[in-house]
Amino acid sequence: MEVHLGALPFDLDFHPSASLVSVGLITGHLHLHSFCDGEGDGDGDGATQQQQQHKQLWSVRPHKESCRAVRFAEAGRYLLTGSPDCSIHATDVETGKPVARLSNAHASPINRIINATETTVASGDDEGVIKIWDTRQNTCCGSFNVHEDYISDMEYVPDGMQLLGVSGDGTLSLCNLRSNRVQARSEFSEDELLSVIRVKNGQKVVCGSQEGVVLLYSWGQFEDCSDRFLGHPHSVEALLKVDEDTILTGSSDGIIRVVSILPNKMIGLIGEHSEFPVERLAFSHDRAILGSVSHDNSLKLWDVRYLIDDAEPETGENSSTAKVEAASEDKSNTVEVCMLEADPEEEEIQKNRRKRKGKGIASSGNSSSDFFADL
Repeated sequence: MEVHLGALPFDLDFHPSASLVSVGLITGHLHLHSFCDGEGDGDGDGATQQQQQHKQLWSVRPHKESCRAVRFAEAGRYLLTGSPDCSIHATDVETGKPVARLSNAHASPINRIINATETTVASGDDEGVIKIWDTRQNTCCGSFNVHEDYISDMEYVPDGMQLLGVSGDGTLSLCNLRSNRVQARSEFSEDELLSVIRVKNGQKVVCGSQEGVVLLYSWGQFEDCSDRFLGHPHSVEALLKVDEDTILTGSSDGIIRVVSILPNKMIGLIGEHSEFPVERLAFSHDRAILGSVSHDNSLKLWDVRYLIDDAEPETGENSSTAKVEAASEDKSNTVEVCMLEADPEEEEIQKNRRKRKGKGIASSGNSSSDFFADL
């Protein structure tokens, strides 16, 4: 299913328990969409067996500048958004009404927000600063000025209360949330790191780069990568784990690939965004639906039950490859939704935000600590 958004999307997130997906746009708008899907019975092609219905529930504009980061929080009750205006905004999921706003969450534009524990979220900005927000204590409980350029992606490590971060400065970092200190940092790579995921039962960290090289780091040995996987002709913007041996990659060539890790090889394709860069990938709460957003101004929802059902510790190439390639040829129905005209004064669409060079300005330790009080 394809949803035309009318403007460039930067991020998406699925509700942790319901069939809802939210998208943040370059115009500063935040969309909430519902979707339902049902598997048909009997024989028939994919379009017949998979009938999806879509509805846009609401559209609001929490930021005057672009909405770069989107995350459901507090068990899906609220949507948190981050923006180049340096603010984090909370929106009520049920009503679409504003709940709270932290105007000076960071000293520079916010580029990424992810969930950590049930009561904490992490945010990263253009100057390489990562902050941890505790919703119970209503405060910023940690700040790491570890990188020298924008935070492109983060991954929470629950078993150690640690946070992996990658940056446009070409480094990978590991921050310890218990001790509030930087535990490890890699050497500078030759290229910007854009995405990060942990696989192989926590033994390997995979990073996507601007030049399309996938870098592998061994856990605990972050000084330099242990392996480099060539094969993507363009930058690897997004990574998503299928199982411990298989990941999905979203590239600036518009293609969503299925990739095996150690052995490193391309398994197949999920689909494409007509040569427009893929910005983000995410799974629905039941992992049956894959969501992707792209510079073609669209949100696409892919039925990937076949992929998850086939995902086992020892993934065979034969059946899964055939199913993935067959699915990539299945063109779902397109759903038109209300078109939003981009802000004519919005200059960010003309910029390649992957190429920003930060100045490493130190952040203030505790910006306004009452953001989550209203939650």
